[in-house]
Amino acid sequence: MPLSSSRPSAPLETAAGRPQTRRIRRPRIVTAGALVLGAVLVAGLAGCAGDPVAAQYRNGDNKGYIGSDGMRVEEIAPADRTKPVSFGGTLEDGTSFQSSSIAGDVAVVNFWYAACGPCRVEAKDLESVWQKFDGKGVSFVGVNTYDQAGTATAFNQQYGVTYPSIIDVNTGDAKLAFAEVTAIQATPTTLVLDKKGRVAARVIGPIGSASILETLIQDALDEKA
Repeated sequence: MPLSSSRPSAPLETAAGRPQTRRIRRPRIVTAGALVLGAVLVAGLAGCAGDPVAAQYRNGDNKGYIGSDGMRVEEIAPADRTKPVSFGGTLEDGTSFQSSSIAGDVAVVNFWYAACGPCRVEAKDLESVWQKFDGKGVSFVGVNTYDQAGTATAFNQQYGVTYPSIIDVNTGDAKLAFAEVTAIQATPTTLVLDKKGRVAARVIGPIGSASILETLIQDALDEKA
């Protein structure tokens, strides 16, 4: 992929409107009741057990939602998933990361950058979900698409983020690795990879409620490898 020597323009935030995305092999989208779900998500309910949002998601006939704020959730059935994604890059601390180092884990990959308003809003929820699943066969990796390491590190310190991020601005390699299976056209975008490294779910826009991401992760954990 050709690289520009100038600093890339910051991607559009999802708060400005619903992102346009390419669907992954017939994702199932709920149209009825979407506004109701969106209203509940905005309420910011936490805690997967006993959370009506998580219960609705888990028990619904379809595994897709569109929130009133433009947040979109899609879960992909195992039979419809594409090939595993191999990705890597340099982390904010200068060390090298390769997805092979987390093989067998359910992985959460969050695309973000520091000046992205929705990224700031969801940072606390992402960290809380990471803390809940740390040591339970789940890995979290951020992909910063715009900032250099110093800016990313300052963001992590300000918002209490403890999981690592790939600094992708100089090469775009991590984002490109996902291009064949899902277009990363909006920031933030959060992907859940199954134990085989395939995209099992995606959240386009801020996650809105920690319980939804917790449910997506638990669904992936409960699958047979």
